[in-house]
Amino acid sequence: MVKIITSSLCLIFLAFSTVLGEPQDTCKKLKCGDKGPAVYFPFSLKGGHPDQCVFPGFVLSCNEKHETILELPIPFKFAVKFAVKSIDYKAQAVQLSDPEGCLLVKLLKVFNKSTSPFHFSKDHMTDLTLFNCSLAGRQLNEPEWQLQEPVPCFRGPGYQVYSVPSSYSIGVMSLLYCTKMYNLSSFPYYSNDPDNLDLEWSEPNCGQCEAKGKMCRLKNNGTRSEIECVDFSKAGTKRKWVTTGACLGSFVVLLLVIAAYRVYSSDRKKKEHQLKIERFLDDYRALKPSRYSYADIKRITIDFKDKLGEGAYGTVYKGKLSSELFVAVKVLNSSKGDGEEFVNEVRTMGHIHHVNVVRLVGFCADGFRRALVYEFSPNGSLQDFISSPDNKNSFLGWDKMQDIALAIAKGIEYLHQGCDQRILHFDIKPHNVLLDHNLTPKISDFGLAKLCSKDQSIVSMTTARGTMGYIAPEVFSRNFGNVSYKSDVYSFGMLLLEMVGGRKNVGSATENTNEIYYPQWIYNLLEEGDDLRIHIDEEGERKIPKKLAIVGLWCIQWHPVDRPSMKAAVQMLEGGESLTMPPNPFASTGAAGTNASTAARNLNIQLEAIPELE
Repeated sequence: MVKIITSSLCLIFLAFSTVLGEPQDTCKKLKCGDKGPAVYFPFSLKGGHPDQCVFPGFVLSCNEKHETILELPIPFKFAVKFAVKSIDYKAQAVQLSDPEGCLLVKLLKVFNKSTSPFHFSKDHMTDLTLFNCSLAGRQLNEPEWQLQEPVPCFRGPGYQVYSVPSSYSIGVMSLLYCTKMYNLSSFPYYSNDPDNLDLEWSEPNCGQCEAKGKMCRLKNNGTRSEIECVDFSKAGTKRKWVTTGACLGSFVVLLLVIAAYRVYSSDRKKKEHQLKIERFLDDYRALKPSRYSYADIKRITIDFKDKLGEGAYGTVYKGKLSSELFVAVKVLNSSKGDGEEFVNEVRTMGHIHHVNVVRLVGFCADGFRRALVYEFSPNGSLQDFISSPDNKNSFLGWDKMQDIALAIAKGIEYLHQGCDQRILHFDIKPHNVLLDHNLTPKISDFGLAKLCSKDQSIVSMTTARGTMGYIAPEVFSRNFGNVSYKSDVYSFGMLLLEMVGGRKNVGSATENTNEIYYPQWIYNLLEEGDDLRIHIDEEGERKIPKKLAIVGLWCIQWHPVDRPSMKAAVQMLEGGESLTMPPNPFASTGAAGTNASTAARNLNIQLEAIPELE
């Protein structure tokens, strides 16, 4: 902001100095490329110089190879293009070449036909004779052929056109297989330099200005052909002093403006900030899921400008509904699935309103284009803060971690018991827990969720769903029990253990068989009374990670009936520190393991599977 104001003030001072009559070099030197000639008056570069710098017939252009191009017009035909190699402004001469390597052929088209202000240099005129020679009888070892110059781009099947200086004696040339075409008198083609063409101009006469170290320009109030000489070096020195003074003056004015603005706005900013928060809360309370068109989604995301992340089913962008209300827009991949994830999220979240569940603001179902619009959580996901408790830069502290764990548990309990229908998430993990500006956790991503009646215990599933490392055993094998809300309890338990140790739960076995499974390592430390070997700032904080670990181990019992409900997990997290250790869930990983009672196994078998609600 400071730079913008300073630049604006400088421009104002410079504009003022111009009004006072300070001359400006508006027809400055330009180039097509690093190696191209400098282009300035009387020449101008198309698209680069303003109209007051354009002199008729002297307009150049740049091609895709960054070559400077001059076009010589021919009446009733297309202009012929030449590449400009150099410009001598003092001698008023320009050297051209043909970018296509067919110089003589193009000269035949423009010779005495062009209406340009240029004329051919008399020092490079010659008399030529063109011969059409058959290649059938040519012997490459005949020295006479070396006196003849083949014309580039002037050949056909079985013949080649040669140019021969008219002064050559016919006796020294092998013309047995050649036919004379015609003579070219005073032709601008020099056989010793067949690649270059020299042109000159008479008007406008700027050579004297250049010789004096000055530059030509069109008179401001004259006709389109009247010119004048200007010494821009002196004007430039004066303008530098004016510029320096303008910038210094603007900087002083800027300091005064900033000081006055800060005094004026210090109290106002606090009131605006508070008003903005209140307005956001009012809008959010009144907000219900709305349907948007795809054009609305593009407008909200400013054409998908700010990408927040990308997953298997879509990409998330930051958007704005108003100046105060930001949202996260998840654009679903049309190639993934048949829209089941989209239907799940809209159907599941349409009427949910809980402080620890992300709010669905709206959705888009415009043909095959589908998107979901959520409230925006500026602090990202919980995964960003639990990568390692030993990392002090991202670790939030154990008191805050306990608050987050309890809030997540209450959010899951609400999904299981607080809605008209029970909602099973099936993908509880740190990546799907978002943190708002107050670090309040919000459960998100209901693409794998299922609905069931509250008076039923379990659901039927045809395929496993979730993320490896957080999926309950019964989701893989019914030998452990039927799939129910206890599957979310298992995922929550793995999330708690990851919050304690900061390790990703990517599976129940490691690649190295000598390494112990991380939850089992935690259980062994607690059972033996050892320290959890994690970062502790204060002595009183030791109880929090231990509590989280014990609750997590209760939640990851292999058999669902051995796990607590989410209501019981909330009570355990809210209660005191006298938590009992759960049975060892790692004593056996089989269906007939000893860590679950016979009654529990029988209870699992007796539960009747019910279908999920459509």
